[in-house]
Amino acid sequence: MAPRSRPIRPVTLLALLVAATLALAGCTTRAHKAGAGEGLHKGDRYVALGDSYTAAYLTGKLDTESGGCLRSLTNYPRQVADKLGLELTDVSCGGATTADVTAGQKPTWGAAVPPQIDAVGPDTRLVTIGLGGNDFNLFGRIIINCMFAAQQDPTGSPCTDIAAKNPRVWQVFDRIQQRLVRVVELVRKRAPEARVLLVGYPQAFPATGGCAQFPIATGDMTLARDLLNGLNGAVEGAASDSGASYVDVWTPSAGHDICSKDPWIAGARPERTDGFAYHPYPEEQQLVARQVLDVLAGSSDASAKTREATPNSP
Repeated sequence: MAPRSRPIRPVTLLALLVAATLALAGCTTRAHKAGAGEGLHKGDRYVALGDSYTAAYLTGKLDTESGGCLRSLTNYPRQVADKLGLELTDVSCGGATTADVTAGQKPTWGAAVPPQIDAVGPDTRLVTIGLGGNDFNLFGRIIINCMFAAQQDPTGSPCTDIAAKNPRVWQVFDRIQQRLVRVVELVRKRAPEARVLLVGYPQAFPATGGCAQFPIATGDMTLARDLLNGLNGAVEGAASDSGASYVDVWTPSAGHDICSKDPWIAGARPERTDGFAYHPYPEEQQLVARQVLDVLAGSSDASAKTREATPNSP
C-alpha cells in the first residue's frame, strides 16, 4: 500500500527555518508575561521529546548531563525555551523511536535512559515531538542499506527495485502515523493543558542528481526522497488525526539538502565540525526553532501547503 499523497510543503529530516514569535500583551486568569508564544507564559514548563534530529549532536556545546543521548545545548528546544522564557526539560535522545517514549532506551554510548514520557506532567504547558525517523529502521534503510547496494550497482536503482517487489516498504508510514497519534494521546493524558506540536524533518536528500556526500545509486535518489517525504506525511497526518499542530521543516529547508551548495544537513564525511554525518548543522536547528515559534505565535498553518505528494509505490 502506498503512503497517502499529500500536498507539498520534508526529513522537514528536518528542514527548516522560519521565523518569529509574537509578543503578547494583556491579562488572562493567569498572569501573562511578555515573551511567550500564544497561550504560553514566561516560566511555563516545556518538554521536548525526540530523536537525534532534536538532540542535534555537535551543533553546539554538548549537554554533559545527556549521557549517550548526545544532546546539544543549542538545539532547537533550547532556542525556543530561551526565546520564550520557558522552563525546558529536554529528553530527546539519539536513536530514539516512538517505542522509547514508554519503554526507555539504551543509547549506543552511555547508560540506559528512562522513558521520555516520564518527563511530562500535569504542569507541562508545551510539548514538542520529533520522532518517527528511526521507527522500523527507516533512516537506516535509506542510508546504510542503499549505500551498500550502490557499491554493487552505482548507476542502477537497486533499492528502488527491491521496494518495487515489497509493498510493505510503503506500509510503514501508516504505522508510524498511528504510533505518533498514540504518543500524542499519552502526552495529553499526562498534560491535558499542554500545547502539543509534532515536528517534521528537513529536505535532507536532493530532488535530482547526487554527490559524494550522499553515495547511493543514481537511480535511487528519487526513492530516498520519497521515503523521507512519506515520513513527513505520516508526521503531518498524525498531527491532523490527533489535533496537534504540525511544524513544517520540509518546505523552508528547500535548497539546503546534503548535496546543495549550502547544506544544512551533514553528508557522509562532514566538511565542518558542527555537524554529525547525515544529521543537522546549526542552520537547520535555527530553522526548526523559528518554525516552532511561528506555529506558537499562531502565524503558521498546521497543515501542509506546498509539500510534494509522495508517489504511489510501484
